[in-house]
Amino acid sequence: MQDERYFTPVPAQDPGKGNTKPTGRSVVAVVATRPETVLEDVGQAMGMAGVQEVLSPELATLLKINISWQHWYPGCSTTPWQLEGVVKALQGLGHQDLIAAHNGTVVVDSFEGEENNKHKSVQDKYHLPTVHLDTPPNVWIDYKPRAEMLVLNDIFPEGIQIPEIFPGKNIIQLPTMKTHVFTTMTGAMKNAFGGLLHRKRHWTHSVIHETLVDLLAIQQEIHPGIFAVMDGTFAGDGPGPRAMRWHIKDRILASADQVAIDAVAAHMMGFDPMKLKFIRLAHERGLGCGDISQIDVVGEDISQVNWKFTGTENTFASRGQKLIYWGPLKPLENFLLRSPLASWAYMASNLYHNGYWLNTHGKGRINAALKTEWGRLFESY
Repeated sequence: MQDERYFTPVPAQDPGKGNTKPTGRSVVAVVATRPETVLEDVGQAMGMAGVQEVLSPELATLLKINISWQHWYPGCSTTPWQLEGVVKALQGLGHQDLIAAHNGTVVVDSFEGEENNKHKSVQDKYHLPTVHLDTPPNVWIDYKPRAEMLVLNDIFPEGIQIPEIFPGKNIIQLPTMKTHVFTTMTGAMKNAFGGLLHRKRHWTHSVIHETLVDLLAIQQEIHPGIFAVMDGTFAGDGPGPRAMRWHIKDRILASADQVAIDAVAAHMMGFDPMKLKFIRLAHERGLGCGDISQIDVVGEDISQVNWKFTGTENTFASRGQKLIYWGPLKPLENFLLRSPLASWAYMASNLYHNGYWLNTHGKGRINAALKTEWGRLFESY
């Protein structure tokens, strides 16, 4: 939504009032969990990662929920226990102004998603105000970053816009541990992709790694405090973020460093974090720590963890997208994806994921997941 208002970055908060990054080495908490203790375990992970030093309870805090699919699929979107554990932990630390933030996409309905993924049941239980970022009355405002942008100024020469509700508030990213067809794995940095960019965000897919770095730089300018809690109770392997194989991994991760938590998650999945372009670029630009040897991992010893996930698989839909973004159809990208003709791509994605894949693969995997302890916990919400 176009708006004439304009936001200028505010100076960083004083120490103790919610700094963007913690002092010293980056800390990532990795905590083993079970369904019967998960709410307390989320709070424990947050405390071990220093949430009380990063997020001031004097400020409002956005809870950036991830909805990668409007259907519930294990490992795909923020879990209800992840959201509830964060809310309980923050309330215990004196946070009273918490806001659940959702975003839809050209192929995902966030209103349907918050119902099917049981986010709404948690929001209603704790009386959380909720904003759907790409839906009125939410307003988008012009923003000129202080940091040098790698790609966003070129992709959006008319100007970068961000949600009016974001500046001056803390934010907690709520991703899950899963692989992704475009970025190998997806976590805290990718979770911001849905919140900070409007529905033309798919224009950036051909330069997705650089885009995530630009967005992290913007986050550090507009949010006085940034934190992430990542759910690995169900983890997703394969052509994510939707068409994955789920695995029960019983883990919760937390950190004030968005790059470090993604690096630790990548390591646990079996990837070399510094070989993932978005992590390496963010590390090189000083936006966080992507070198696993320089991160203090507290809680579990992950040095020998390797889940051997695969980040190179594709679906029929993603193969077509990659032909446009990086293949022989690249010269036609603007024509195919930035014109009225783009509706064919959205329709094709919906037909594939919501029609073919969900019915031939997804529903069987969902039914099997619902028979597990975590599946029964999900149904209890």
